[in-house]
Amino acid sequence: MKKMLFIYNPNSGQGFLKPKLSDVLDIFVKGGYDVTAYPTQKYHDAIAKMRSCEEKYDLVVCSGGDGTLDEVVTGMMERLAEEQVPIGYIPAGTTNDFARSLHISRDILEAADTAVNGSVFPCDVGRFNNDYFVYIAAFGLFTDVSYETKQSMKNILGHLAYVLEGTKRIFNIPSYKIRVTHDGEMIEDEFIFGMVTNSRSVGGFQGIIGKNVIFDDGEFEVTLIKTPKNAIELSELLGALGLRQINKERMYSFRSGNVRFESLEEIPWTLDGEFGGVHDEVVIRNEKQALQIMVKKEALEKLGKKLSKKV
Repeated sequence: MKKMLFIYNPNSGQGFLKPKLSDVLDIFVKGGYDVTAYPTQKYHDAIAKMRSCEEKYDLVVCSGGDGTLDEVVTGMMERLAEEQVPIGYIPAGTTNDFARSLHISRDILEAADTAVNGSVFPCDVGRFNNDYFVYIAAFGLFTDVSYETKQSMKNILGHLAYVLEGTKRIFNIPSYKIRVTHDGEMIEDEFIFGMVTNSRSVGGFQGIIGKNVIFDDGEFEVTLIKTPKNAIELSELLGALGLRQINKERMYSFRSGNVRFESLEEIPWTLDGEFGGVHDEVVIRNEKQALQIMVKKEALEKLGKKLSKKV
């Protein structure tokens, strides 16, 4: 039989996985896999598990929120010298932006079936200095909400937990003066928010980046929001965001596979909804098609330029 490592976060979301865990394992075994299951015990435990794996697996499946997926992918990327193993993802978190972007079902059993019977899609991954992210690296307005909101609060209230936590910060908006360099161009301005993404959904909102997001092209979508100087500029900015439009007077938007951020002060960043440290210099590079992730066969043509293979 083929071997699978199944890493899951038992505390993610509202406990959707727990009552269906037996059925999930049954799908894996019927798919021809000898399964080793590992429930994570603490923050960054999935990274540690991936690092310590000595046995070779044909497939790694993870279940949890985007942060759990981030940890598994980070651990996988650190093993680049070894053969890359496909990753299946069963979304069981609060937001599940990446799963939504890749058309991976939020139905636990359907996602489990995709993990073992779907097709491999070669997706881009982000390198963030010496770290990694799957679909978003961001700084500024509300980016700390996801990792500062308590898991128990997320489980009970879902998206409302983020909203409640975010309202505490609305009258204390930080502004950062940053030099951004990409593809021979340089931008110097003050920003309240910035994100480098490979996703069609951010914070549960679809289409905020645009519809033409390709996941295997070696480029990220970069969105930078200028600091509004008065109430009129703030109103124009909020209006553009509400309509999912790029206001060129208030925002910068471009695509790049290599971006450098330099600031006078250290800025807190978030990577896939988890704390990414504070930095005064960040280099983000696109690792083209470095992640082999399982998706539905019918979703392949919607995601990238290149058809993929079945495991």
